[in-house]
Amino acid sequence: MYIELIFIVNFLLDYMILYGTKRLLNRKNKNKRLLLGSILGSSTTIFLFINITNIKLIIIKIFISILMNLTSFGKKEVLKNTFYFYLISITLAGSIYLLDLTKIKDFYFIILIVITPIIIKTFITEWNNYKLIEKNKYDVKIYYKHKEYNLTGFIDSGNRLSSPINNKPIILVNLEIKPNKIIYVPYNTIDSSGIITCFKPDKIIIEEQEINNCLIGLVKDKIKMKNINCILPNKIKEIIC
Repeated sequence: MYIELIFIVNFLLDYMILYGTKRLLNRKNKNKRLLLGSILGSSTTIFLFINITNIKLIIIKIFISILMNLTSFGKKEVLKNTFYFYLISITLAGSIYLLDLTKIKDFYFIILIVITPIIIKTFITEWNNYKLIEKNKYDVKIYYKHKEYNLTGFIDSGNRLSSPINNKPIILVNLEIKPNKIIYVPYNTIDSSGIITCFKPDKIIIEEQEINNCLIGLVKDKIKMKNINCILPNKIKEIIC
């Protein structure tokens, strides 16, 4: 019964990791293939009862993990699939070590099965958020009054703010600048409405490309996104492409 329990737990863990890989990479493969891959992966349980060196065991496990991904997702991008399979596996193992679950003896397997999908789901959510930010992150330089401001901008698809007079898109920043000529631009959102203080800078460079038709909007509240200090309008994608 002990061997059967280990086999079942390994099968469930392998399935959850493969399913997490599928969700992370947006694969369209059927879950039946994941079941076959999980059965293949759980077959490594037999090596617990075979006298084999650690190096040989590692080589066998790597070989089987590649076969698991081939079975689950096919030949296309098999190395990429295997890499992210291991990335999720390492994250899961590190989280279990951090939570010190190995000291729980009575209900260890039950707790492991319950907490594994939570860890994987959290990892996928955070990873996708990270990719979204990196994909829409740009180096921004603003020049005004002989000063250069180096910022990291994020394109917010919901930022469609523009001047009602000349329809110029507005870049939102949190900087201590006192412009000579102020342009007041009203705004309306679901939660609030008001007026943003804007000005025309001397020059704007985004990813080494000079932008001439944008205004700078000064906001008092700090931008909450980590390592982001500039919110770019959605129209920037059209301008810099």
